[in-house]
Parts: sequence; structure tokens; C-alpha cells
Amino acid sequence: MFLARVIGDVVATVKHGHLGGRKLLLVQPVSPADVATGKPAIAVDAAGSGPGELVLVADEGNTAAQVLQCARGPIRTVIVGVVDRVEVGDAAGRIRGPRDLPARNGLRKSPS
Repeated sequence: MFLARVIGDVVATVKHGHLGGRKLLLVQPVSPADVATGKPAIAVDAAGSGPGELVLVADEGNTAAQVLQCARGPIRTVIVGVVDRVEVGDAAGRIRGPRDLPARNGLRKSPS
């Protein structure tokens, strides 16, 4: 699993039957500090997320099949959660909260 930022919608009028009725989103993998890492990927949304949200993404076929409750098929990458915050311990063992993490392009939501 990895953290990602939803950066867009994917519209496909013709697609495999397993994808019928499922929302596809473009996700950019990010570090815990919300810094882009790696290449963007297309993921099936199982968490009701949308553009700008920080999400938890599973990238493995068996997990996708279990989350979506379908037979194993062409789906590998699925959004399984919307992340409220990330807390990371520093070298001294202190916890850094969401206010300490830099926002990426102003997309990070303010803590509630």
C-alpha cells in the first residue's frame, strides 16, 4: 500500500466489464510529507474520494478483488481509504502532526 494524492478523474466510455460503473481516478504517489514520488497511476475508487484528497492505495490484484468483492480480473490498483492525517516520528521519537507537514500545492485540507 502507498499514500497518494488524487490529481484527476479518468473517463473511459469503453472499458472491461469489471470496470463498469466504477469511478477511476488518477493518483500521484506521495511521501508522508506529501511530496510527489514516482509515477501517477490510475486507481479504482472504493472509498468515495475525489480530486485533491490524500488517499491510501492498495496496489495488488488479490487485495483489489477482495475490496471490490469481485473475481480476480484486470483491476490491480484500488483506493481503499481517505487519509485524515499522517503522523511521523522524528529521530528523537517525537511525533510530527499534520500542521508540521508541508502542504503540496495548497491541496492538503486543514485539520478538523
